[in-house]
Amino acid sequence: MRSHPDACPGAVELHAAADGGLARIRVPGGTLSAAQWDVVRLASLELGSGSIELTSRANLQIRGLADGVELGARLAAAGLLPSASHERIRNIIAAPLEDNQALVDAIDSALCADPAMADLPGRFLVTAGAAVSGLGGDFGLVSSDVGQTGGDASRTTPSPWVLLLAGRDTGVRVTDPVDAVLTAARLFQQLRGQAWRLSEVDDGVRKITAHFGASDAPRITPAVTPVAPSPLTPGVPLGRLDAHQLPGVALRLTPWRSLVVPAGTDTSGFITDPASPWHGVSACTGRPGCAKSLSDVRADARAWLGTPHDRPVHWSGCARRCGRPAGDVTEFVATGDGYEEIR
Repeated sequence: MRSHPDACPGAVELHAAADGGLARIRVPGGTLSAAQWDVVRLASLELGSGSIELTSRANLQIRGLADGVELGARLAAAGLLPSASHERIRNIIAAPLEDNQALVDAIDSALCADPAMADLPGRFLVTAGAAVSGLGGDFGLVSSDVGQTGGDASRTTPSPWVLLLAGRDTGVRVTDPVDAVLTAARLFQQLRGQAWRLSEVDDGVRKITAHFGASDAPRITPAVTPVAPSPLTPGVPLGRLDAHQLPGVALRLTPWRSLVVPAGTDTSGFITDPASPWHGVSACTGRPGCAKSLSDVRADARAWLGTPHDRPVHWSGCARRCGRPAGDVTEFVATGDGYEEIR
């Protein structure tokens, strides 16, 4: 059992990294208008290191900050920080090629409107859509109507929604997806003690299932379906953007460290070829940005690039293995005397 609160960074409460303050900007659903993206870009250029990291939860990170006050003010003015008290728990990953932002916004608003939700841990996670159902959210929503994943959260769908608990289908079906997530989050808050995730709560899944009641509908199997690289979903090498890139472009972040951008956008420097050796390769920050890292994993990953691999590969600078993608991944974990390969 956890004995201390989680230390996930936020956009105001920064993490003191070796290269300066680290801010994590939550972007529920991953959607940014062109104006909002420019606010983030310019903040990185003017206040930070000039680079922007994409996380495995489709959020953004800015490094090298002196403090979070000016950044917070800019984000709030752009509508990217609607609740300073709740900003660390606004973790909602949505299937990036589906029409589901209205659902995400409704869930986000409901969580932010409940004062008790501010005390949820920063690791709390909600997923929306079948394509991200395998990412291990505390709560996940999948429409039981084919082709209606996401949709307009203001109406009651004729068929129930699947409510996933700790990443699996226990048979819970709901007609109001927003209320279901809020109710489940309140139950989790009551049950969790010092736990950070629903999967860590003894008997937590069963108790929440019992509260809602299970149906006899066929179970679904959550599965991560990575977005294939294409001109509309360019991948970002090692998940790090130069803040000069994509000025004035509206975009949507994906949990696979790629972007959904308008057709015709200049994607030079991004991964668009399915045969690219960069596809499926990720890494933590490593040295010199992280004091705990035992190696410059990004440089080592670049040197390794071109080695044949049959599944995603993640490079970690220490045993914490930060940023590891979901699913079957080959990991290279720095030991201080080379790397341990974990499959």
